[in-house]
Amino acid sequence: MSLYIHVPFCKTKCPYCDFNTYQGIEDLIPPYIAALTTELLLWGKVLDHPIVNTVFFGGGTPSYLPEGSISRILDAANTAFQVKADAEITIEANPGDLSLKASQRLLAQGVNRLSIGVQSLDNDLLNLLGRRHNADEAIAAFKTAADAGFTNVNLDLMYGLMHQSLDQWRDTLQRLVSLQPTHISLYSLTVEEGTPLHAWVRDGKLPEPDLDLMADMYHQAEDWLEEANYHHYEISNWSKDGLPSQHNLAYWLNQPYLGVGPGAHSSLGGCRFWEIDSPRTYNTSVKRWAETNPQSATESLNMEAMLEAIYPVGGYETISAEVRASETMFLGLRLLDGIDLTAASALAGTDLAARYAAEIKGLLELGLLEQQGTNLRLTKQTYLIANQVFTRFLG
Repeated sequence: MSLYIHVPFCKTKCPYCDFNTYQGIEDLIPPYIAALTTELLLWGKVLDHPIVNTVFFGGGTPSYLPEGSISRILDAANTAFQVKADAEITIEANPGDLSLKASQRLLAQGVNRLSIGVQSLDNDLLNLLGRRHNADEAIAAFKTAADAGFTNVNLDLMYGLMHQSLDQWRDTLQRLVSLQPTHISLYSLTVEEGTPLHAWVRDGKLPEPDLDLMADMYHQAEDWLEEANYHHYEISNWSKDGLPSQHNLAYWLNQPYLGVGPGAHSSLGGCRFWEIDSPRTYNTSVKRWAETNPQSATESLNMEAMLEAIYPVGGYETISAEVRASETMFLGLRLLDGIDLTAASALAGTDLAARYAAEIKGLLELGLLEQQGTNLRLTKQTYLIANQVFTRFLG
């Protein structure tokens, strides 16, 4: 399986962010670290120490945690699970947190991949996004990480921002590509309800995102990154040197993963489940679970019964055969090299080509999909309207 570790703390929360993150609750960090390491050890016991292929620290801002925290968490993960020697271990980082010493410390602790939240190299746009770094600091952070010894670094960018022009986008992307990161992720701005950004747009303080301009930015990025020899392997992701995100591939291939920490989600044992959002309640719930002294799950104990006894779990649902089949299809089709229907059918436990014969035939005729042998993939012109394909496999 893969392991996701959620860090809910930020020094400042960006106005567009709707993730389960908080600022101004640093007093909860020490009990959170204690609860998280305890939770990892308990899961290891309950699941009988399974093999872990990838570890991903997300947030929030994992790089904001105090010195020694990542090492302590990874020590617990290695005790709880059989973390593979060559496991991809990623941490999301803010540029301002990546001094040479901090980067070297992360490497020494076992982190071998960084994902740096650059978002833009235009200072006015960074201010609009509420980021706590400027363009020069973002570039310096990447170079510092490379000097420290990191050879696998992703840079996140956002496009379709209010007041962002094609020229600004071109400048940011070209400067970023000149750094030659191994991985680039590009995400369009989404105005999420309940965020300050949503209120600003609603009240007319900022304009709605320009969807046509957003599409132009995406298509230009496709061309520029192809020229720079990046492989466009997923709708929003490009990589070099055969270094796609192994952790995210596990999601797209519908493989099992465990999420720990406040609000983290999991897909394991035929169930999807999620943990309580509140960091304070999470801390006390883990302590309560530890007091029950849980034992290794046996074949006679079904997943639902086990989840009922795990107090930080806030809810769960059983993944039906129909849902598993549809998710295997639309998640796999996010990968632009396509989905192998034979291998995917074995994973889903049903013949996907037969189950979705009518849907596949219709999408092929519309030119939204193309097929070669058992491989099925999106056509290039479909990337930005892929949801029109994915919805055909729902219900």
